[in-house]
Amino acid sequence: MLEKTYDAASVEPKIAERWEEAGAFKAGAGARPGAETFTIVIPPPNVTGSLHMGHALNNTLQDIMVRFERMRGKDVLWQPGMDHAGIATQMVVERQLMERQQHRRDLGRDKFIDKVWEWKAESGGAIMNQLKRLGASCDWSRERFTMDEGLSKAVIEVFVALYKQELIYKDKRLVNWDPKLLTAISDLEVEQVETNGNLWHFRYPIEGVTFDADDPSTYITVATTRPETMLGDTGVAVHPDDERYEKLVGKKVVLPIVGRRIPVVADEYSDPEKGTGAVKITPAHDFNDFEVGKRHKLAAINILTVEAAVTLKENEDFLEGLTPTDMQRALWAELDGLDRFEARKLIVRIMEEGGFLAKVEPHRHTVPHGDRGGVPIEPFLTDQWYVDAKTLAKPAIASVREGRTNFVPKNWEKTYFEWMENIQPWCVSRQLWWGHQIPAWYGPDGQVFVEKDEETALEAAIQHYIAHEGPWKAWVEEKLENFEPGAILTRDEDVLDTWFSSALWPFSTLGWPDKTPELARYYPTSVLVTGFDIIFFWVARMMMMGMHFMEEEPFHTVYVHALVRDKSGAKMSKSKGNVIDPLELIDEYGADALRFTLTIMAAQGRDVKLDPARVAGYRNFGTKLWNATRFAEMNGAARDADFRPENAKLAVNRWILTELTRAAGAVTEGIGAYRFNEAAGAAYRFVWSLFCDWYLELLKPVFAGEDEAAKAEARACAAYVLDEIYKLLHPMMPYMTEELWAHTAGEHERDDLLALTPWPELAFEDVEAAADINWLVDLVSGIRSVRAEMNVPPAAIAPLIAVGADEATRARIARHDPAIRRLARVGELGFAGEAPKGSAQIVLGEATFCLPLGDLIDLSAETARLEKEIARTAGEMQRLEKKLGNDKFVANAPEEIVAAEREKLAEFAHAKGKLEVALARVREAG
Repeated sequence: MLEKTYDAASVEPKIAERWEEAGAFKAGAGARPGAETFTIVIPPPNVTGSLHMGHALNNTLQDIMVRFERMRGKDVLWQPGMDHAGIATQMVVERQLMERQQHRRDLGRDKFIDKVWEWKAESGGAIMNQLKRLGASCDWSRERFTMDEGLSKAVIEVFVALYKQELIYKDKRLVNWDPKLLTAISDLEVEQVETNGNLWHFRYPIEGVTFDADDPSTYITVATTRPETMLGDTGVAVHPDDERYEKLVGKKVVLPIVGRRIPVVADEYSDPEKGTGAVKITPAHDFNDFEVGKRHKLAAINILTVEAAVTLKENEDFLEGLTPTDMQRALWAELDGLDRFEARKLIVRIMEEGGFLAKVEPHRHTVPHGDRGGVPIEPFLTDQWYVDAKTLAKPAIASVREGRTNFVPKNWEKTYFEWMENIQPWCVSRQLWWGHQIPAWYGPDGQVFVEKDEETALEAAIQHYIAHEGPWKAWVEEKLENFEPGAILTRDEDVLDTWFSSALWPFSTLGWPDKTPELARYYPTSVLVTGFDIIFFWVARMMMMGMHFMEEEPFHTVYVHALVRDKSGAKMSKSKGNVIDPLELIDEYGADALRFTLTIMAAQGRDVKLDPARVAGYRNFGTKLWNATRFAEMNGAARDADFRPENAKLAVNRWILTELTRAAGAVTEGIGAYRFNEAAGAAYRFVWSLFCDWYLELLKPVFAGEDEAAKAEARACAAYVLDEIYKLLHPMMPYMTEELWAHTAGEHERDDLLALTPWPELAFEDVEAAADINWLVDLVSGIRSVRAEMNVPPAAIAPLIAVGADEATRARIARHDPAIRRLARVGELGFAGEAPKGSAQIVLGEATFCLPLGDLIDLSAETARLEKEIARTAGEMQRLEKKLGNDKFVANAPEEIVAAEREKLAEFAHAKGKLEVALARVREAG
């Protein structure tokens, strides 16, 4: 006999062990002969990471598809693995060293890398076990890591190939620079932080005119939120159509403190409606200014060190063309070496003392911060390695345009095109030690040699220097004669951006560049499941690399899931204190409850508003199925190998088998169309309502009756339907269904695990039986609903009058008379030509069913109760309407709060409508 309650904490590890022992998730497990493949590559979580709610949603949806297709007999591979997470991992290990008063440079590169590998072996990758707890059915035997030997080989192969195809190159451009971590970072690692700051208005004197702070004709005013960058200004931009500055275009202004003469240029980047309409241009310290500078051939002068301190004294670019006065030299000496924010204060003071500060305005604006370092990032001009993304993007754009790869929901294609068609060179170098070190070596004159290994690079270098007469030929020959070939080349210290290695994920994990059987069988993959925030950083780059190196799309579908927010619709963040830990929910409610909650809420394009109470509610759904199985078992339900749906005689059995076919079709269609919420909803309605609430209830008289043939059929049918329920729910609730499947095996063991059991392909349908029983269900549901709305006491027995019933309905009433009386708590069943006065009415088909209210409730007391409730509801609506009618509230309140208030208003309006209908009925009865 099944235990009274389901204990997820004890069952889940046992089931997981059973799956592992059986090799249930290995590539090809359960596949039919000649089966087509179905492949998913897991978005590799960071080796430093732990399971968060985004991971839980993402991997639940992947697992649903994987289990579904495995049960459909396909050759399934769900490829797992982890990302080495360059910055995050290096920070973890550096923090550990700092606790021992050590710095990575004390150890040296090689020993530091050894420490990172030690950390990974001991502490890294905990998230993989957390994914197993969630029930992820990956082929864990094939787990990969972006720094493992095979993937490192793929990374080197790609970098060298792209370099030799002139698609990778070194360039001096602006990057997001983290002055704390001392590395370039990607846009995804930059957070926009709302900050209270200032807008400083500076006067720049016009060249050749005597500056007078009181005479606007002697200067041009610019505004900036970063005064320290003015030291690197090389121009001022005004809009071509701005008549105020028409005569200044082509002239120069004198940069205060510096003395540099900088041109006034006409450029549409300047907005005449914003500020003064004149913009200072600092190409080395602003991304937009960099583009303006390129258009007008303005110099790019970097005035900051990598630590974001001002550097002027030995800065050749800054000093070029200047003939400073003694006063300017003194000012520069004061500024040199100051931290950027200290320099800001001093510059503002100097500008004010010189009459160059026009005004200061409080200004709230967004300041980009590094998400790891936590300090404001600097747009910084450095030498970095770049990929020619524009060239690589063209085939990837065409693939989506021509429908070879599709986004679900489709609206994300617009975002993809916007990014891809405006793509900039991709900065792939990082100033870190942990990661794939760039395979580039430099000769004594700075000549670069990009090869797969140092030996090949040295051969290329020797050929280069020996073959060309030049100053370095003799030097190289001397090194070779003295057995010092290692002194000829110096390796690039930088490593590759982690997104570079993950861009190769769909084919590198299958063994590329080697021609492995797995690569031939499982590439291209089938579906990619991802969050919208990495469409550009990961999805687009996989598309580019897959098209270039495999000459085929890496996947045919990209399913973009929404964000998991808190119950109010706010984005989860540690600072808000509203983060929900999926592992805590699994501990409390079990993995199945969390998975089913996320699935039924995962509507395409709609964020998931997660309330832990919902998880508790869907745990109750599991409990309902568990209790239904137990009830069926207590009434003798057991597997009957000879049971065939088409041989069922009882209408109630033919009805549930018909509804089972319909539910199976809806679940299959929902998963296949990536409408996971619809699949879960169809399963929920069938199991909770039709099977548990109605079918088992309707079987009670059969189980208690004397007809042995009917009993045997009911027991066999109930067991059969339960088996199919376990299959349909398995992709969403794998643990409980696997446990129930094993328990209800009966005298003979199951042929296989539920995870490897064929998916239901049902065809039985009896339209007449289904219509007949559904009529009964609708009638009883309608009566129950009216009783609840009208506050009829549960024990009260009411008469039921049918008005306008035809012969078919009269026959149904006669046939189901005992069930109607028992389930709807009605007494006499009669017929009339018109509805009795003061009765609640239920319209069903051509007939109207009436419940006279006069004898059931205290009409005056119920009138008073309803009037009071209507008044309260109207008051709440008035309050909400006033709040939502306040433009200031709607404009300033967080979007999720406004949406929640609108939702409340709609709920109150719906409730008020129902209360008014009930009141009208009571008044009519009185």
